[in-house]
Amino acid sequence: MHFLAEGWKPLLQNEFSKPYLEQIRQHLKQEIHQGYQFFPHKDKIFRALKMVDYNNVRVVIIGQDPYHGKGQANGLSFAVENGVAIPPSLNNIFKEIEENCGKRPSSTNLENWANQGVLLLNTVLTVRENAAFSHRNKGWEIFTDKIIALLNEKKKPIIFLLWGAAAQSKAIMISNPNHIILKAAHPSPLSAHRGFLGCKHFSKVNEILRAQNELEIDWTL
Repeated sequence: MHFLAEGWKPLLQNEFSKPYLEQIRQHLKQEIHQGYQFFPHKDKIFRALKMVDYNNVRVVIIGQDPYHGKGQANGLSFAVENGVAIPPSLNNIFKEIEENCGKRPSSTNLENWANQGVLLLNTVLTVRENAAFSHRNKGWEIFTDKIIALLNEKKKPIIFLLWGAAAQSKAIMISNPNHIILKAAHPSPLSAHRGFLGCKHFSKVNEILRAQNELEIDWTL
């Protein structure tokens, strides 16, 4: 399981032998066989879990499914590779950071966030090209619910940022009182003005981390 950071491997080893993950593998093979492309590239499907080890997770930002345009999805929720046109949701996230933290982030790939312990987790890890939500209900939700359940078991506090109804539906799984949940509208242009812009989640995360004598996240990197 070279595609996972070391801390995840013993926790997820049994998961990869379960029938639902084999069904996902077969579904992705079928997509290719039928001439469809899916994103992100197969080497980046589990990238969020490769970049942030289980033991290093400090903040979790839950997304839905990957961007479905060619060259966009990079395996981290909301992120795109540097040089790719910035999607509207990420643009609104950056607007909020600029307003909240005084500076717009310099990189769209969000690797600098992951390197500071921010797990950027989509609930569905693949998507067919130009077909939003096309890989929902294929089994990925079982896998990512397992990730959330494992994070819920941690004693060390984690801050969960749940933006929009889909992400907020996962709140019921976060029952450990050590953890903190911040909720807001989704940063999509359809809903950002209904509570995402102005939510101040990024400075609130750092206030919480300071109170715990933890290093703050530099969101502007």
